[in-house]
Amino acid sequence: MTTLMQGLHTLFGFEHFREGQQQTIEQLLAGHSSLAVFPTGSGKSLCYQFTATQLPNLTLVISPLIALMHDQLAFLTSKGVSAACLDSSQSKEESQAVMAGVQSGNIKILMISVERFKNERFRRFIRHIPISMLVIDEAHCISEWGHNFRPDYLKLPTYQQELAIPLVLLLTATATRRVQRDMAQKFSIHPEHIVQTGFYRANLDIDLIPIPASTQGDKKPNNDKLNALKGVLNDTQGSSIVYVTQQKTAEDIAHALQASGYSATAYHAGLDSDIRSTIQADFMTSRTRIIVATIAFGMGIDKADIRLVVHFDLPKSIENYSQEIGRAGRDNQPSRCVLLANLEGLSVLENFVYGDTPEPQDIERLLHSITEQTKDGDEWETQLYSLSQQTNIRALPLKTMLVQLELLGAITPKYSYYADVRLKWEGDRIAFAHQIPADWQAAYQAILKGIQYKKIWGTPNFEKLFNEAGLPRSEVLQILEFAADQQVLTLESKGLTEVFQFHGDAFHHQTLVNQLHQYVDEKQTTEIERIATMMRFFQLDRCLNHNLARYFGDKNAPEHCGHCSVCRKKVLVFNRPAPDTALHDASLDWQQDLAIPVQEFAQQLATKSPTTKITDVLITRFLTGLTQPVFTKIKARQLSGFGLFEEHRYESVLAAVKQYRFAHKH
Repeated sequence: MTTLMQGLHTLFGFEHFREGQQQTIEQLLAGHSSLAVFPTGSGKSLCYQFTATQLPNLTLVISPLIALMHDQLAFLTSKGVSAACLDSSQSKEESQAVMAGVQSGNIKILMISVERFKNERFRRFIRHIPISMLVIDEAHCISEWGHNFRPDYLKLPTYQQELAIPLVLLLTATATRRVQRDMAQKFSIHPEHIVQTGFYRANLDIDLIPIPASTQGDKKPNNDKLNALKGVLNDTQGSSIVYVTQQKTAEDIAHALQASGYSATAYHAGLDSDIRSTIQADFMTSRTRIIVATIAFGMGIDKADIRLVVHFDLPKSIENYSQEIGRAGRDNQPSRCVLLANLEGLSVLENFVYGDTPEPQDIERLLHSITEQTKDGDEWETQLYSLSQQTNIRALPLKTMLVQLELLGAITPKYSYYADVRLKWEGDRIAFAHQIPADWQAAYQAILKGIQYKKIWGTPNFEKLFNEAGLPRSEVLQILEFAADQQVLTLESKGLTEVFQFHGDAFHHQTLVNQLHQYVDEKQTTEIERIATMMRFFQLDRCLNHNLARYFGDKNAPEHCGHCSVCRKKVLVFNRPAPDTALHDASLDWQQDLAIPVQEFAQQLATKSPTTKITDVLITRFLTGLTQPVFTKIKARQLSGFGLFEEHRYESVLAAVKQYRFAHKH
């Protein structure tokens, strides 16, 4: 038995490595950063878990979900591996205990979210910790061409360099060849160190069931779909996930199933985290059989015996579809993956993409807000929520814009801080001076004089402390954090403020507007094409399992799996719904239908946000119910026209709005 095999058995109790695991671990132990692309449920995590036990220093794991961290921590703890996480659900005492364990070297694996790097205190802390390996789970989030792109992940290569981490492991289940190349290039991973295992899973049966479309404008769940869902649930025993696009649909279907005697619960991001945790725990222990969920549910759900995954609505992309059906049958027992297929909801998927794309004047406003506050070499400070309100760019696209400006050399991120810091003394502040290190004594005394109190809470006057005592903000916080660690005071902070260096020489306004507009246009086109590619995939007349594997670069899947609807001679053809005839009708009726909601919206905008320019796109987003920051400000949801045409395709509504506004200008 090899040394690796002995270690695997001794540490984790496993007799054999799964495909790809040993190769990845050997590469890492030889000092080669690696990318592991394994299908969902095939043991990606063991690659870092085993390697971490063989490395001298800390392994830092970036994970996208608290639930995922907790599941992996439970496994590691059960195997006697010293691991911990820092997350928002912890108390101050719990966080302090974790940091103390990392500092002493007792903790070998630390899991965090990428957002943790925005925390001043964490960055100061981690800078002094020797780190052997950086692990990035769900690493496709790094790629701008990946399906769950998160702008903050783009900063991870910089963090790796700043912390001088010698080794990187990227883990993902869903990455096309293009995404793999993009991810590897960002971390200088050589092509020979990309490990991709077979994607094909012989136990998954893919079944596409055509369903007639319901009457247009009917807001209730499609009865044909609901009956088909019940039929599938009756035919398949065991735990089941039913995926839907919108929160309301999840609630409606869960209630309909409950009324018919099924053990079913809705799960979505609109529920409190405590409720979500309870629902998830009930499903994991099989107290609840069926979860009706948006895509908020699933990542990190390590339940081996899910027998059925149903897509009640269309998934967002082939990548999402693959990830979601991959949650079925992790115990390698036969499991079903069913799509209740019609074109209902296609417009909703496309509309989400259009609603995220900033307009040219929004981009202009963003660049003006930067230049108005700065000169070359200055620092630019911003809080993302207020910047989103000011520019009318949604939070995720706004983060993406800022990252693009970084990549174009116009701004450089420096640090972030909490604008509002306050403290409350729990012990004797004067007596505590005896516990302060000698080189901090003068600073501590200055801080005591530089705190302004309102009743029992005090706020450090950072400007005064810097001007009068030469104390930078970071040093003041370091001393206060030391006092908080000793439980002499309670420290609270809020109002996260991002600070960037502004580079006037690279800030060519019109060029940047054009570059950013081209970028968001390309992103929009890519996302719409991704949906179209998925629709073509579902209508293929060749084995679906084979083609799904090929999409992710696996050429070894059988050409005829024998367990998909195409292999059973059932090729899906989507029935086209009736076209948006009303939206192309230039008659007076159509113009009258639009007149009241558009006038009402224009009036509300002029009254409550007079600086916001009314455009065809903004009106279309209002009519199709696509949330925008300015809509919150003007309470657009209270107007009768909000979401009036949400079932229609965005481009059809936009064309009609242009026609209507053109007619009313003449």
